Amino acid sequence: MLLLFLALFLPMALFIAIVLLGATVLVPLALAASVIAVVIAFSPVLKVPTKYLVRNLQVRWWIPLITSLSVALVIFLTTWMFAIVQGMYRLTGGTGHPANIMILADGATDEAFSSLPGGFSVELLDSELRKFIAKGPSGKYMVAKEVYVIVTHQLPNAVEGGRQRRFVQMRGLEDPEVAAEVHGIELAKGRWFSQTGVPEIVLGDGVARTFGQDMGKEALEPGDEVKIGKLTWKVVGVMSAINATFASEIWVLDKVVQNNFGRENSYSSYVARTVQLVPSKKQNPTSTIEARLASKLLKETRAEGRAFSAQPEREYYAKLTQTNQQFLYAYLFIAAVIAIGGVLGVMITMFAAVSQRAKDIGVLRLLGFRRWQILLAFLFESLVIALLGGLIGLTLGYLVFNGQTLSSIVSSGQGGGKSVVLRLEVDRVIALIDISFALLMGAVGGFVPAFNAMRLRPLESLR
Repeated sequence: MLLLFLALFLPMALFIAIVLLGATVLVPLALAASVIAVVIAFSPVLKVPTKYLVRNLQVRWWIPLITSLSVALVIFLTTWMFAIVQGMYRLTGGTGHPANIMILADGATDEAFSSLPGGFSVELLDSELRKFIAKGPSGKYMVAKEVYVIVTHQLPNAVEGGRQRRFVQMRGLEDPEVAAEVHGIELAKGRWFSQTGVPEIVLGDGVARTFGQDMGKEALEPGDEVKIGKLTWKVVGVMSAINATFASEIWVLDKVVQNNFGRENSYSSYVARTVQLVPSKKQNPTSTIEARLASKLLKETRAEGRAFSAQPEREYYAKLTQTNQQFLYAYLFIAAVIAIGGVLGVMITMFAAVSQRAKDIGVLRLLGFRRWQILLAFLFESLVIALLGGLIGLTLGYLVFNGQTLSSIVSSGQGGGKSVVLRLEVDRVIALIDISFALLMGAVGGFVPAFNAMRLRPLESLR
């Protein structure tokens, strides 16, 4: 009984502890240990011939190994697909501050299509609304006036017949230090651009690495130059690495963007930080009460005869998950299709095992093993094969994809959108999905052959 207790509960306790601690790499190992421990622990109780199964796996090892590799391929591909979706959700979910509000032109749903007057000031709002806008250490209102444009970047050293250009995002700012404080951005290298109108830029960490790869470097650094549009820009700073869409943007002085990209004296958005009147423990992590209330008041008020559209900043970026959902649905469909192949592979292997071991099954039945015990025996064998494949596929997927970056687009599905550099993440959620998916393939693919093995008559199988 002590061995039964240890075999059952220690692996499960290890598994729960690892999940709570967040050790991604060890999660599938703990799950596998738990499944195998349960099988071993219950085999004496259920009288399942596990020794016979183990010896057969040892003798005919190449057949289950090939099947495990087919399952591993399925899990490897699903790891890659879910890592992309997970990276996109984390990117959009990590952009914006809960206390910030995003102010657009009335009727605009995306800042790319919003046009706001350049003369806007918080002082133009009534006192009831001004009390919600926070002030920074310098005494200035924490409001960032921003002009957002998408421009063409000609790729240096582009291969003839290949990709020649990419679209990049520029965010023009009136005051970079105020904008950095509002968005919670810090510089990793260099300084902010000057107010003189010289074409200087500060790069997000992601776009700095993308541009650097074009020039055979890991990333661009202060002092480097890059040609965008008709101008050659000098890099004066690089932002700290953050999991947000700002990592894929180029920040520059607003007047330079307005004068060179057709946005004279207009802005795309105003982003304001609201004060915190309610204790943070009672706040929603997505948006504070003050941000929602200020957004509502802004929609109902006018400044200089203009109406505004306003919403909490995180809610604006959360709407960009429409693209994530489209990717998720597409990947789920693809995963289901390739999973059918994995199930068929397991099923063919188990049918072959049943056919080759028909006489063995007859002997086991004559020795007193019941039909349901034969069913469980072959079903356990199928699960072990699938579990091995799942572990191989997940391990390879983690080693190959975790931490890698790629370019993608996030959008609300209503036009616009942002080109982003996202980081692939293989976390414990994906690990659990992969192993569960592998076990499901093993269960589905092994049930029908195991059911056929159960139905074999002892005397007929011995002929």
